[in-house]
Amino acid sequence: MENEKKTAAKKENWFKRTGKAIGRKCKEIWQELKKVTWPKFGVMLKQTGVVFAVVLFFLVILTAFDFGLSALLELLVSIK
Repeated sequence: MENEKKTAAKKENWFKRTGKAIGRKCKEIWQELKKVTWPKFGVMLKQTGVVFAVVLFFLVILTAFDFGLSALLELLVSIK
């Protein structure tokens, strides 16, 4: 009976435990972010330009492919 009272008294509220765990996790995340080596602005700008160029290239290719297939479908439908 005494052991049950001691464990019940020692056990914290769920909200307190969760709040402490969230606070600890946020602190760990902040410490890890301090270790990150961020790229220079010029490098980041160059890499962003490369990403935009690749996306634009594939956008043009897929759009042309879509228009080609649409034209082919209209041609096949008009034959009947």
